[in-house]
Amino acid sequence: MNTITIAWIALPFFLGFLIFIFPKLNRHLTLWGAIASFAFGLQLFFQPSPIQLNLLDNFGVTLQADQLSGYFILTNALVTAAVIIYCWYSDKNAFFYAQTIIVHGSLNAAFVCADFISLYVGLEVSGIAAFLLIAYPRSDRSIWVGLRYLFVSNTAMLFYLVGAVLVYQTHHSFAYAGLKGSPPEAIALIFLGLLGKAGIFVTGLWLPLTHSESETPVSALLSGIVVKASVLPLLRCAPLSPELDFIVRAFGVGTALMGVSCAVLEKDSKRMLAFHTISQLGFILAAPEVGGFYTLAHGLVKSSLFFSAGALPSRNFKELQQKQIDTKIWIVLVIASLSISGFPLLSGFGAKVLSMKNMLPWQAIAMNIAAVGTAISFAKFIFLPHAPQAGYTVKPGFWLAVTLLIGGLFAGNVIYLQAYNITDIIKALATIGIGWLAYIFIFKQLAVYLPRVLEEFDHLIGAMSLILILLFWMALA
Repeated sequence: MNTITIAWIALPFFLGFLIFIFPKLNRHLTLWGAIASFAFGLQLFFQPSPIQLNLLDNFGVTLQADQLSGYFILTNALVTAAVIIYCWYSDKNAFFYAQTIIVHGSLNAAFVCADFISLYVGLEVSGIAAFLLIAYPRSDRSIWVGLRYLFVSNTAMLFYLVGAVLVYQTHHSFAYAGLKGSPPEAIALIFLGLLGKAGIFVTGLWLPLTHSESETPVSALLSGIVVKASVLPLLRCAPLSPELDFIVRAFGVGTALMGVSCAVLEKDSKRMLAFHTISQLGFILAAPEVGGFYTLAHGLVKSSLFFSAGALPSRNFKELQQKQIDTKIWIVLVIASLSISGFPLLSGFGAKVLSMKNMLPWQAIAMNIAAVGTAISFAKFIFLPHAPQAGYTVKPGFWLAVTLLIGGLFAGNVIYLQAYNITDIIKALATIGIGWLAYIFIFKQLAVYLPRVLEEFDHLIGAMSLILILLFWMALA
């Protein structure tokens, strides 16, 4: 099994190399890479014990593939496959597909890392490839958005690298377990790097512009899976000590509330989805033990929503409310919106119930408020006017891509069937109902526009400095 694991990690990079040699096979090679990841991720759920590989005996450089990794790998496989299918009949060249499979492979590597130095390599490679995808149109705007993403990402990872060195200096090991007992500055620096890279709390305010201004398939890839690469290490570090668990959960709650507060007021559909990516990352962190299932449900939903938002005639909700959208697009938006709101029969329901059951009492009120805010936000899509429109066309790969993702939302119900009891169903429906009523009678009429000053580059770096102080204080305490 160890040989298969190494081959699976290397496969996407080999396929990326082959794409440049055989450019006419670019779509097929990339899709086969995603299929291989799906098969590997699926079999992790049937492994009797985690797969562990020691790469360097004396430095704690190890790989670990278990059920938690499986959730992230499955999400990576399904989202990447949907992006490839969506772009199948487009004019995307071999460079685009090569970078997509490199992002895919580097994320897979990050998902099985169990040490800080291997993770650093995986995150940096994925960041560079993601930058190239963001800048793919080669317009001045796309290049600036890509460079902004790269600068913020590299700054965050610089803090992270210093923290990793401090962990090694303390324990002579890069293993995650070394974070327990490390000096508070090591914890603060590593957590700052991961929070900033993932787009969590105020260090994540780079995310709305980046995800909303990228091309539709790139937005789906970024929100669906790329930002999750820095979340998995936080989930692995949380069980190491009660203090680390509290830090992860606290930032989860703060991120969920911050993201949803911005999302309910946002008038731009793609920016609203981006803010909700921040919010849903908070839900993943708020219950670290079960964050894998929530990651899968969110990745499928968010990718399908970005595909659908890209097919709308406008990004402005005020304009969309004045014109009818095609009913078929509306149905996709409704299914995905209901899932992320926690409606039964879709995997988002089971993921939300399971997460709520694994939260501590002090988290309950805040996370229930965030759940209502989610229902308010996605009521914007659900209550859009719609009608069948003859001659309305979307990209040829759109329907097959969203069918794959929506099918995953229905199939994901089997993961936590215990959610289907009267109490949890009534609570989910009540939460959604309250959110819809709040949208109809309050938020639909609001004309509040969010200032974007905190999203400017210099303020993003300043926010990192403030969060570093907060993290150091929390680690010291």
